[in-house]
Formats: sequence, structure tokens, C-alpha cells
Amino acid sequence: MKNCIALVTSIMMVALLGSPLQAQYDGKAKMKKEKTKMMGEKDIVDVAASSKMHTTLVAAVKAAGLVETLQQPGPFTVFAPTNAAFEKLPEGTVATLLLEENKEKLQALLTYHVVPGKITADQVVKAIKANDGTATLTTVNGAELKAIAEGNAVYLIDENGNRAQVFKTDLEASNGTIHVIDTVVMP
Repeated sequence: MKNCIALVTSIMMVALLGSPLQAQYDGKAKMKKEKTKMMGEKDIVDVAASSKMHTTLVAAVKAAGLVETLQQPGPFTVFAPTNAAFEKLPEGTVATLLLEENKEKLQALLTYHVVPGKITADQVVKAIKANDGTATLTTVNGAELKAIAEGNAVYLIDENGNRAQVFKTDLEASNGTIHVIDTVVMP
């Protein structure tokens, strides 16, 4: 009988104390899961905004009124020029493009860096190989970019023959992927 009372007392203690402890553990696990989910749900704009290399691009996306567009479900593939890429443009170009009266030009330029669908680096390389060394990508603005491989590098060639090297690939976002390029491509 003494053993039965001890057993019942132990079970009651576990029930009484275990529930708050379990709830606390469940709460921490839920918070961790939500934090991981939130981090994994950054859209293309959020991912670019979290990069110190893309402050000019983010400012341009805002000035062009494309933030909401690039936050849509997509998916999109963005070839994202770095700040250094924008600095390669002739002096005053970025400042001029950011003016309200040039919003349409800026939109055309930025949407030339966006391809509908999620295209990984592996898919780009496979498309290049499957198409005799050149893959054609149709951008959101309707113009085309060519992708080629030289050695271990992939380059984009714009309609003017300018080349941009893709040097960082497959930055995941909830609505697509980003590949970082070293030159602004021009429609």
C-alpha cells in the first residue's frame, strides 16, 4: 500500500510539474520553428535588402516602384548587380535613373535583370550545354539575355554585347532565387 501511494504521488507530481515544463519546452520549440520559418520566408527584396553589396539595387527597386512586384509569389530569378556593378556605369547614370521622370527607364533596366521562374545555376549550365554553348533567357521586360560558359565561369551577354559575370549563385528566397553579377546588363 505504501508503494502504491508513492507511485500515485510520483505520477501526480509528474503530471502537475511535467505539464508546465512540457508547455515551456513546446513554446521554445514553437518559437524556434517560427524563427526558422520566418528566415526561410524572406522574399527576393528581403534577401537583397539584407546584403550590403546590393544597397544601390534595393534603392533602385524602391525608386522604380517594383518592391511589391518582386514580393509577389513568382517565382522569379534575379540577376542582381552589386553596388560595384552600378559604379561601373558612366558617372551620373544612377542618379539620373533614380529621378521620378526616369521611372519607366529604370523599370525597364531592372526588369531586364529578372527572368520568370526559378532557375538554378545548375539549370543555367545545363541549358548552355544543351544549346551548343549559349542559353537564351527571356526577361520580364521581354528582351533577351544570353548565358554562356567560359572555363568555370558563367556570363550573361546583354543585347548590346556587354558581359556580366555571375559570381555568386542560388541565393534562395521564398519566391525565387538570386544570382549575383558584377556588371549591370543593359536592354
